[in-house]
Order: sequence, then structure tokens, then C-alpha cells
Amino acid sequence: MAMMLDESEASDAELIGRAKGGDRGAFGKLLERHYDFVYRVAYRWCGRKADAEDIAQEVCVRLGKAIRDYRGSGAFTTWLYTMTMNAARDTMRKTQRETVKTEAYGVHALISGEGPAEGEDPTEALWAAVRQLPDKQRDAVMLVHGEGLSHAAAAEAMAISETTVSWHIHEAKKRLKTLMRSAGEV
Repeated sequence: MAMMLDESEASDAELIGRAKGGDRGAFGKLLERHYDFVYRVAYRWCGRKADAEDIAQEVCVRLGKAIRDYRGSGAFTTWLYTMTMNAARDTMRKTQRETVKTEAYGVHALISGEGPAEGEDPTEALWAAVRQLPDKQRDAVMLVHGEGLSHAAAAEAMAISETTVSWHIHEAKKRLKTLMRSAGEV
């Protein structure tokens, strides 16, 4: 008689297989295992706790709908990273539309943000500058330097070639030097 593994002992592949079959416990364990990863990626991407929580929540919802489509051809975290980045971009676009509306009505000054404080941590200032980069450069920097992925793994997550990742990193470094100088940080 085969013994079913406890969810805490099951591999991601086992949990994914069971979640695809409708096992809510397995799906919950998968979320529990990877939520911190999703939140960390979202936070690095947007820099705001509340937005990162919203993005992570959105990824959980999307994952519930998309888990059956996961084919297992690459690492689950790579697939999850892509899903998180897409949710973050969607949130950014929505936020930009709302900001334009808010500024148009002149109430922007009434809303207090969670922006950087005086004398902020230089690391946070750098990540704030990274968030100003064009999409592909920002994604490459976040994957390689934020998540510690190799250029090859970042290429897989971004669906581009490894040399293109390297080029985006190179261009990002040049742009970051300019951004940091103009902010008085270098």
C-alpha cells in the first residue's frame, strides 16, 4: 500500500501534480512555500509594501487559475517569477492611470505616499533608481542582482537570449550611474 507524503515533505512537482487535480491542501502548501519569493520579487519591483502585498495577492489568484497550465518544462520558480512580473507590470499600469487621473483633479498633494525618507538607506535609493529603468533593463537587474539568478536563468525567465540579458545589464549600469549622479548619490 503506497503511503501519501505529508504536504510538508512533498516536492514542488508532487504538490503541483496534486494541485492540478484539485487538491486544495497541496495548492495551499505550494502557495505557503513560495509566497515569500513572490512578495520579495514584487517588493523589489515596486518598492512599496502595500503594492507588493497587492501584487503577491494577485499572483496567488492568478496561480489558482493557471496552475493547470503549468507544463513543468522549466523551474516552477521561473514560471512563478514571470507571473509575478506580469502582475507587477499590470499593477504599475493601473497605478499610472490612477495617478494621471488624480493629478488631473489636483488632489495628488492630499495623498501621503510611502516614498523615501530623508537620509534613506543608499541601497533603497539604488533600488528606487532601478525601478526607473526601462522594463527589460529593470527586469534583468532585478533577476540577476536582486534575485541572484545567472544570466542564463534570467534569460529563461525573460524569454530572451543570455547575451541580451548581459546587454540589458550593461545598459542599466550606465543609466543607473547617470540617475544616481543626478540624485546626488554617487
